[in-house]
Amino acid sequence: MPAGTKSVSVPPATTPGHLYVVAAPSGTGKTSLVRALMAARPQLKFSVSYTTRPMRPNEVDGRDYHFVDRATFEAMVERGELLEWARVFDNYYGTGLQVVQQALARGESLILEIDWQGAQQLYQQAGGDVIRVFIFPPSMEELERRLRSRGTDTNEVIDGRMSRASAEISHWDGYDYVLVNDDADACFRHVKSILDAERLKRSRQTGLIGFVRGLTKSVKD
Repeated sequence: MPAGTKSVSVPPATTPGHLYVVAAPSGTGKTSLVRALMAARPQLKFSVSYTTRPMRPNEVDGRDYHFVDRATFEAMVERGELLEWARVFDNYYGTGLQVVQQALARGESLILEIDWQGAQQLYQQAGGDVIRVFIFPPSMEELERRLRSRGTDTNEVIDGRMSRASAEISHWDGYDYVLVNDDADACFRHVKSILDAERLKRSRQTGLIGFVRGLTKSVKD
């Protein structure tokens, strides 16, 4: 470090919890990106959604999703137990209200993998506590290639995913940040930078007034 310089640190103020929405069409690499973010920022928690779709091989109930039947999900909607929910490909997906409220009260931040409908509902409910990130595929041709390379879906299902991808992309202007995932490592670095910058916003840091008063008081003394 050059002579006469000092290291710069963040003011000793706590940051309240907030919600990161990471949305993207199926096949864009969203799940891998979120897993990488969780590994890089262990303090972040993953919001496990409820769904009525069947469990896939290698999925674990309570880790990937809370798998429930349609009657249970609809009862949760009626009781107001979901912060947001949407119907996708004849299945329901939703975020538990109590889990989010408790996490925010503890000052924890959550990452949510939800679509534009859920992101919109969430923003209407939580406002400034929500940071919305949308990930574009490099091209629609590349997106279709990735979907077909999985080898798990029929042509009919892939056509449906492509149609839904177009619908999701049309709502790109409802997000705070947009990125193109043409390079997985670069996309990860960009999203990580977004998370760090948002955490350090003045409006998100509590205790700054007392910290600044302490600084100025020490100068006067």
